[in-house]
Formats: sequence, C-alpha cells, structure tokens
Amino acid sequence: MMKYVALLSMMFMACRPQDQGKSAVEEGLPIVGTWKLLKGTLVEKGDTTVTDYANGKLSFIKVINGTHFTFLSHDLEKGKDSAAANFSAGGGRYTLQGSTYTEHLEFCNDRAWEGNDFSFQVTIKGDTLVQTGVEKVAATGVDRQNTEVYVRYGNH
Repeated sequence: MMKYVALLSMMFMACRPQDQGKSAVEEGLPIVGTWKLLKGTLVEKGDTTVTDYANGKLSFIKVINGTHFTFLSHDLEKGKDSAAANFSAGGGRYTLQGSTYTEHLEFCNDRAWEGNDFSFQVTIKGDTLVQTGVEKVAATGVDRQNTEVYVRYGNH
C-alpha cells in the first residue's frame, strides 16, 4: 500500500506544471490593477508624437492581474469624428522581473502585432505608472520608442 501511495505521489508531482515563480498577485506587486492612460509619447525615425488621453476625446485602459494584461482603447465621440478608427484591444501573458515588464501579446485587433514580445522599464510612484520601451513589429515596419504614463483607475 505504501508503495502505491508513493507511486501516486511521484506521478502527481511529475504531472504538475513546473514552478514559474510567484505571480504578481502572490508577490503583492503594485502593478496589479486597472490603469488609465494619461499620455503616450512615441519616437519613431526622429519624429515625436504625443497623444493626450486626458483631453476627453480618447480613452485607453490597461488591466493587469497576476499573470495577464489586457488593453482597450476607443474614441469618446462615439464614432462621430476621425478618432473613431482608433479602437484597439489586445492582451496576453506578461512577466515582471524587477522593473522589467514584458508583455507577450497573444491577442490583438491588429493581427500583425500578435505573437510579439514588448519589454518596458516600469516605475510606480503612488498612483502613477510609467512604462518606457521599444515596440518593434517586423511585419509592419514599426520600430519606435514608446513612453506611457498611467494613473490607477477605479477603486484600488
């Protein structure tokens, strides 16, 4: 009987997923939550584009739990101006090692972005999250520096 219990225990241990480390929730990291984008700055081929998301025309949120992230963006004019084409959504798994936050984009309304990884350096001070990194998508020719400033959104 003891051999049977030992064999079952070993089989259970062998079938269980390898420990990937603790999730952000288990670690109690402050990155977990819902974040509202205030400002995005893109630098590509020497040109800088700043988008003010606090101007009442666009809304962008990012939701991060212990293992996954998702983002949603749309215009606030309900499709009545040129910003209507700005709907975007995506998500996937992420890793956080120290201040390096890496998104593994699994789903995106722009399918050329799927399957790419994007690494950012993040800082969190109070209710403000800043992430800076390079977005490179060979299929689209995108190669740019992206800095985003978020504020914690909702009851967190």
